[in-house]
Amino acid sequence: MLYLAEVQKKTGFIGSGKPEFKLLACQRSEHSWSAVTGEESLTAPDDASYNAGALVMLEVSGSRQIQRHYEAGRTLTSILQNFSNLSKKSKTQEEEIEQWKQSLTFQSQELNRRELELEARQEQVEQAEADLEQLDAQRQELEQLRQSLEQQQEELSRKNTDLEGAWAHLNGEMRRLEEQRAEGGGAAGLDPEQVATLQGALNRLTEAVMPIEALRDPLNHATDGLNYHQGLLGDYRQALENQRQGLEQRQQELDQQASQLEQRWADWRQAETSLMAKREDLKLRQQAIKNHQDQIQALSETLQAQANLHQKIYDLLNTTDKVRLSKKVDVAALEAMDLDQLQAMVGDLEKDLEKMSRFVSDQEEELTLEQQAIDELKLRIEQASEFDRLQLETELEEEQDRSQMLNETLVGQRRNLLEREEVLSQHQAVLRRRQGLTVEETPVSAVDLEPLLNTIDGQRQQTTDTIQALETEVKRLHDGISQLKRDIEATEAGLASQRTEVEAFESDLRQQQRDLAGVMGKLAVCEELLNPAQESVNGLRQSLDNLAGGVTKLQEVNDYQLQAIAELRQTVVSVGAPQMAAS
Repeated sequence: MLYLAEVQKKTGFIGSGKPEFKLLACQRSEHSWSAVTGEESLTAPDDASYNAGALVMLEVSGSRQIQRHYEAGRTLTSILQNFSNLSKKSKTQEEEIEQWKQSLTFQSQELNRRELELEARQEQVEQAEADLEQLDAQRQELEQLRQSLEQQQEELSRKNTDLEGAWAHLNGEMRRLEEQRAEGGGAAGLDPEQVATLQGALNRLTEAVMPIEALRDPLNHATDGLNYHQGLLGDYRQALENQRQGLEQRQQELDQQASQLEQRWADWRQAETSLMAKREDLKLRQQAIKNHQDQIQALSETLQAQANLHQKIYDLLNTTDKVRLSKKVDVAALEAMDLDQLQAMVGDLEKDLEKMSRFVSDQEEELTLEQQAIDELKLRIEQASEFDRLQLETELEEEQDRSQMLNETLVGQRRNLLEREEVLSQHQAVLRRRQGLTVEETPVSAVDLEPLLNTIDGQRQQTTDTIQALETEVKRLHDGISQLKRDIEATEAGLASQRTEVEAFESDLRQQQRDLAGVMGKLAVCEELLNPAQESVNGLRQSLDNLAGGVTKLQEVNDYQLQAIAELRQTVVSVGAPQMAAS
């Protein structure tokens, strides 16, 4: 388990005590840490050389043994960077969600407003259709009235014909009367039979006169109805004109929205092109990382070969007396030391060497486990999907950092172990010699391996620096890829959302265009119905005007006829009076 700890060094009256690691926090998962409650501390290993107050990362086994320790600065920086990136990403997503909410709210309000407008216009059109149906019914009523007037006009013509016949008969009787009066030598008066005949003719003429009031009432009613319908037609035409203007304005708005739709699709395609460029850049960076990783693998193999050579040279110290390290023991001081004290010192050195050997062996075993974990992660990365690869690459980078730091620590520890073995060997040789035991002395001409080992160490350090530089570049590329992937994911999400909005906008626009076309079609039908109705009204008005003129003339004729009949009736009475008196 991974812990964050603080280095503490307790001081006493003799000097500084052994350092301890005070546990501060424990990692529960990849992005989850929890504080360590209470005062819990672990004893620092011998190779811990941190200053008091330093922050370190500890890998602790289940038996509370420290398996690995290193400075926490880099890890804390990575944790804070990840937290900052997650916070920025969360904030960006919240802003995008809020923008989508506002956009959807605005679109919903706009759709509701347009639906209300279309419903109102639909009601107006339906009302206009109902009014047109009523107008058509009234037009049929006017047509029936016109037919009735035509029938009355035919009846009037027939009565005029009868009246003309009566006048002709009366004129014949009058001529015959004149002839009789001329034949009678100016005798005055008419016989009763003649008077009765003339009175009967005059009565028939009086009955044949058409009553004008019977025609004026339906004519006035028809004229009033026609004027009412003409007003309705004018109102309907004005309403249709207003609707046409509103529909033309709505058509202009839809044309503007169509232009906006084309621009939004152009912006979306441009953003998609930019996304494709980012994907190509991501592939190039991934290829660069693969190349660097291949170089790191080759350099790691070189470093391993150098380590093997280094180990083999050290192994010579245990297999032959022809080689040695530089002298690190004051033999003269050991010769002058008390034998018991020397023997105790050799025992302490043996215990220290055994402890050091176990620690180095544990570190070697951990390094082997780390390398196995790295190999397993590389295999998983090759088989993982694009989504899981990013997390696995981050884990691989962390494992490689741990392996590198552990390997760097082991370089010094191995050499320190060999140096301690040589020091112990020299102490043991002096002890055996003073105890009188046979000791095989190291020849004076033994080869000093110190310069050669220093040269190998320098080469190993150079190889390690190159690997670190490549790993730093790989980390930089990984960070760039991580950011680029987040940008690509955000861009893909934005494009998907933008495409959804544009498609919804396009669908709504197409529906509005269809609705507008339907309303304009109904408007055209209404206008087509108004024109025949107007023509019919104009024809009816012309017929009514003709009928009104005929009625006026008929009134004049009737007045003239009635006056003539009255005069004739007076004449007949005056002419027939002498005859009636004589009888």
